[in-house]
Amino acid sequence: MISLISRGDVNVPEHAQCSPGAGARTMATDGAGPLPGLVEEFVTGQQDDRVGVAAAGVNAGQFTILQLVEALGPSLTSTQSQNRARGVQLLSQVLNECSSNLSEKEVEVLVAFYENRLKDDYLVTPHVLQGVKALTKSPAWSSGLAVSVLKSLFQDVHVQSLMLLERSCIYTILINLMESKEKELKGLGADFVFGFIQAMDGERDPRNLLLAFQIACNILQRGYELGSFTEELFEVTSCYFPIDFSPPPNDPHGITQQELILALRAVLTGTTRFAEFLLPLIIEKLDSDIQSAKLDSLQTLAACASVYGYRELKEFLPGLWSSLRREVFQTASEKIESAGLSALSAITSCLSRSVLSSDSDDALHVFLDLVIQDCRHHLCEPDLKLVWPSAKLLQAASSASHRAGHIVAAAIIPQLIEQYNNQTQASTSPSCAQRRTLLDVLQGFVQAANGGFPTDAAEDSVLCGFCEPLCEVIFSALSETSTGLQITASRILSALGRQPGLLTACHLEIAVDHLTRLILEEEDSQVCSAVLECAGSMACSHIDVFSSRMIPRLKSEIFSEPMVPEDGQEAARTQSQQAVRQRCIMALAAVSCQHSLVQETSSILLQVLASSHTGTSSFLPDDIIAACLSLQRIAEQVQDMEETGRFFHDVIIPRLLGLAVQAGLQCEGEYGSTPTKSPLMEEAVLLAIVPVMSTACARLQSQMAALTASRVVSFFLDGDTAFLPGNSLPSQPQLLQVSLVTSIMHTHTAVPGLRVEIPQVDRLLSELEELSCTSTHPFTYTSAAKCFAGLINKRSEGEALDLVLLKVMKRINVELSCTSSLLRRQAFTLLLWVTKALLVRYHPLASTLTDKMFSLLADTELSPLAADGFSLLMSHSTDVLNRACHADVRIMYRQRFFTENSSKLVEGFNLAEKDMKSGYLKALSHIVNNLPRQVQLTELPALLPLLLEALSCPDQAVQLSTLSCLHPVLLDPPPPPALTLQLDELIFRLLGLTTSPAMKVRIATLRCLHALSHFPDHMVLPFRARVLRALATPLDDHKRLVRREAVMARGEWFLLGSPGQ
Repeated sequence: MISLISRGDVNVPEHAQCSPGAGARTMATDGAGPLPGLVEEFVTGQQDDRVGVAAAGVNAGQFTILQLVEALGPSLTSTQSQNRARGVQLLSQVLNECSSNLSEKEVEVLVAFYENRLKDDYLVTPHVLQGVKALTKSPAWSSGLAVSVLKSLFQDVHVQSLMLLERSCIYTILINLMESKEKELKGLGADFVFGFIQAMDGERDPRNLLLAFQIACNILQRGYELGSFTEELFEVTSCYFPIDFSPPPNDPHGITQQELILALRAVLTGTTRFAEFLLPLIIEKLDSDIQSAKLDSLQTLAACASVYGYRELKEFLPGLWSSLRREVFQTASEKIESAGLSALSAITSCLSRSVLSSDSDDALHVFLDLVIQDCRHHLCEPDLKLVWPSAKLLQAASSASHRAGHIVAAAIIPQLIEQYNNQTQASTSPSCAQRRTLLDVLQGFVQAANGGFPTDAAEDSVLCGFCEPLCEVIFSALSETSTGLQITASRILSALGRQPGLLTACHLEIAVDHLTRLILEEEDSQVCSAVLECAGSMACSHIDVFSSRMIPRLKSEIFSEPMVPEDGQEAARTQSQQAVRQRCIMALAAVSCQHSLVQETSSILLQVLASSHTGTSSFLPDDIIAACLSLQRIAEQVQDMEETGRFFHDVIIPRLLGLAVQAGLQCEGEYGSTPTKSPLMEEAVLLAIVPVMSTACARLQSQMAALTASRVVSFFLDGDTAFLPGNSLPSQPQLLQVSLVTSIMHTHTAVPGLRVEIPQVDRLLSELEELSCTSTHPFTYTSAAKCFAGLINKRSEGEALDLVLLKVMKRINVELSCTSSLLRRQAFTLLLWVTKALLVRYHPLASTLTDKMFSLLADTELSPLAADGFSLLMSHSTDVLNRACHADVRIMYRQRFFTENSSKLVEGFNLAEKDMKSGYLKALSHIVNNLPRQVQLTELPALLPLLLEALSCPDQAVQLSTLSCLHPVLLDPPPPPALTLQLDELIFRLLGLTTSPAMKVRIATLRCLHALSHFPDHMVLPFRARVLRALATPLDDHKRLVRREAVMARGEWFLLGSPGQ
């Protein structure tokens, strides 16, 4: 044992005194040495920075921690409490930095010292606790020290009389010792729990509560002995339940109410021994009028049920069910309803796990009988409000386990089917509404049985015994004219179809026939959507029946020629037949979820394109576009299997390319034929064909994208048609320079998720540059420019890229500088797309190209195009140069562009001639309109004069863009100071636009005026009379939408300044 030398009430370890010998010890004992002087400076000189010096000395081995204690002797034995506190503070702070290097003997000495210091003055206690906390981080604790420290803490310290930080120290000490000395602490038995209870009792600070809850949770989960203190531990923690805490604004600690709730919940649900206390408390709290208390109680109950067993719940089941039923029946809160249903499901799941015995009732049956008894009679009256709460309770119980599903289904589903059939015999309209309600309830039970516990064997399904009557109800509802019944029946059928083996072959055939009939006959979009969703869901599991019964009928309808009516209603009937054809085309995509179905449906869709090209069938452009969209959807939704990906790359893409090029050659009158325009050459059709191939390359077997890219490059550059079906096209590259091939190229090379190495890329760029600068067809040269930009954006930095950019810029400058050139528009289009390609990747040349764009705002011919071009530069590109296409797009490029160029735009506007200023205003409105809101507000003071000027610009596009930019700014309180200074001018400009010839401008203006009415009264009240007079005119506008906006705006201005506003 360590003997202590006492002086008054202060004890200093005897062997902490150093004997003369080694240099370091001599330094420590020498009164003139640096260590006593350092201590003196800290204790009496109040120089806190001496702590770092002392810690550095200990870490460097200049002196030991015990030598520091010896040097602190005069301070520790001082009769002044302040000096003793400063001495202990120095030691504790040094230990905080050096505790990991302590020896076992040093820890033992220091622990004994600190235990004794706990009896000292209250000024010393905080620093003692800091020292003990630092020591608990050391691994050098000998056996028995932890128990000794805890006994001293529990006996000598009244925790709740300490300040917040000191209490936090106590909890941290306990946590550290529980981590490192758990076995010793468990040896204390229930005394440790009792000491913790005393320490925590009365704690109110949320930071300390999180620590205390962590300790309590460790006690419960790590098997500490509770002894006779189970109820006391529950009481000391449950007094905070439910948590009621609102963090102060700008709380630096970031503690949330949810953190406290979860920490306390982990304690309350940490042991089954709390059940007899917690469950009555939850029932009591559920009677509270506070919504948050109810929600917390229900969520805690759900958490309890996952820990407890039937033995813990048995006594309280009637009370719990009564409270849950009341909450679900009476609440208006969706959160509380959801929590109540989750709690019921958790209780049912818990009872499902109970072990059945021959000498007792089935706990699950007994509980579910209670639930069914209280709820089933409400299902007999579908027009009453309680039908839905009752159904939700039963469905929650049913979804808890497979066994619960069987019990509830056996009691409820026959009743619902019988009631539905009884209502079907009635012909009144209330009967239809009641059947819809019954069917909706039935849908919930079917989905609950289907979603939670899928089985491979049909005989194990919850719905096995009800398949026949369910199918009768479904087929009856699908035959009705009510859209609601048809939609709900489709969803039930989809749920049944997902269970393997549940539907017989006969049921499947009837179901598919019903779905096919609805696709062909039903015009309601919601019904159509539900039917297609059902067909797609069922087709994944029942390929053969869809292949044999639905797809042939859809194909027949697609290729059937419309009949010519004789009653003069040709237009209406033709439109109806076209709608049927498009629904059939959409249905082909919906059922294409497996490779065999994909082969069938894709062949039909390709046949649609081929027939439209050859003219063998009368397909309209909308039909062709629908077929392309269906092919794209197939590529998006089908599983990425090798056989499907190969089918797209080897069959679909070559077929599309072949058809497109044949259409292009036909338009040019090849083979000596008379030029005719194929429907495939419509721009809208071309734009629909392109995404099919790009989606296939991006989503299906991307490793094949390299091969497809190589094929397309050879096709475009050399006319290599070897991979095209039939291979009947002439190998003449010039014939392939048509708009479609270009559009295919720019999308295909820009979209694939794999960074494909494009072959002959330099030659390809050269050809695209030539085509974009010389073609006279707008769609062609625009597509070529997009393709060129997509390749440039992805190309790596280096000399090769610099040479390409230098060459293309030289050509663009030559064309643009020649005002008599007929190719200036083409050169500008290429400039615009190259600028965007470089801008979004932060290329250094982007600023040079941007300056060129600004200079064109003063060009008489190209100024309108240049102004609109800034919209393209700042907006999201849907086909190329976006992240979905894996383009190189940097964050915040719009903000960077604005920061670098806003001053150039303002300067250009000020220097421009009057008739050229509109171009700068339009460019400004496009740029600002695409900026984030916060950037708009920040830059508003500098830009507001130009924006106001833009409102007076005769260009209606500029006006509309400016108004759409101002409206969000006006809605954000408080009003920006820059705006309030020019409010008079703004209102004057807006009132002038209320009579604009453009309806969209009038509507946007009225919305801005409406937003201004919410400004502070003292700012807008002087304008009230003027605005009311001006708004009288749009009240009589010939457009209803304008009148509606005028009424709302004028009403707000009329009430301006009224009491209560």
